[in-house]
Amino acid sequence: MTPLVIYGATGYTGRLVSKHAKAIGLNFMVAGRSERKLQILASRLEVPYRVFDLGQSTIIDSVLQDAFVILNCAGPFVQTAKILIEACLRTNTHYLDISAEIESYQQAKSLGQDAKSAGVMILPGCGGSVAMLGCLASHVVDHVKNPISIDVALHVAGSMSRGSAISAENMKAGCLQLVDGCLAKQDTNKTIDCDFDDGNGVVTSFPVTLPDLLTISHSSNVANVRAFAHASSDGFPTGDCNLLPEGPTEAERDVTPYHAVAVVASDEGYMKRAVLHTLNGYTFTCFASIEAAKLVLENKISPGFQTPVMNFGKDFLRGMPETEIVDFESVSINLL
Repeated sequence: MTPLVIYGATGYTGRLVSKHAKAIGLNFMVAGRSERKLQILASRLEVPYRVFDLGQSTIIDSVLQDAFVILNCAGPFVQTAKILIEACLRTNTHYLDISAEIESYQQAKSLGQDAKSAGVMILPGCGGSVAMLGCLASHVVDHVKNPISIDVALHVAGSMSRGSAISAENMKAGCLQLVDGCLAKQDTNKTIDCDFDDGNGVVTSFPVTLPDLLTISHSSNVANVRAFAHASSDGFPTGDCNLLPEGPTEAERDVTPYHAVAVVASDEGYMKRAVLHTLNGYTFTCFASIEAAKLVLENKISPGFQTPVMNFGKDFLRGMPETEIVDFESVSINLL
């Protein structure tokens, strides 16, 4: 039995994740569609591998029946998550992924009750913005009495991987926000000014559709959530995404840390803000997703649809290297 399966292991982020899993001594298997790429990766890491695509349900089930948890790194997740989650329900296997696509979270959440009945945990977004922003927002919410709204903003530094850029194409269909618990259109011209406490002062952040709209509300029971992003360098590329480099180098990631802001408003007329300083998003995803897998293998499990902060707690962030939260004093909304 191989307790952990990393699917999509030969992609840019999948390789980073697999290498880190090997570095910390996890027992795992790499899987995906390309036998040639898997052979090379498995040989380098000295781990087993399995080849299957998502149309091969019999093979998927046979692999998952011998696993405890699968970590899905294969995007676009709107095309992969539901198939693998349904396989997990058939085989009583726990599910993790690193998606940033809101549609795949809607799919996952729709299967939450089935998962709970089966004793299976579905936890998408165990790395990336959902872990970052969810833990940060939870930290701020805990310092606010009667929170009524949450704004989160992510400073995306450095370049995107080719796969992330292709997945991000899904965000362009329309910008959303969460209003009274329901997804609603967001005016793309409605920007906000943010100070990410990184020495660059106040910068403009534009609205984006992140899965955090759903996960933050699900974790906090706050019904009004907006998400924003500020991109420095070439964080959000234009043109044909298929022509992009595979992803940033380690040296490039090391000099492009991420920052985030969470602002929570109270019905008592004040707001509280905190800033997160952390690793580059790809490096963070590598550390966070494997830490999540490690905790699941240690039986840190809550059946049903979960978020990182719900299952692991807001201090999950504190286990990440080069990561800190800076709190700021509460401010009266009337003074803004």
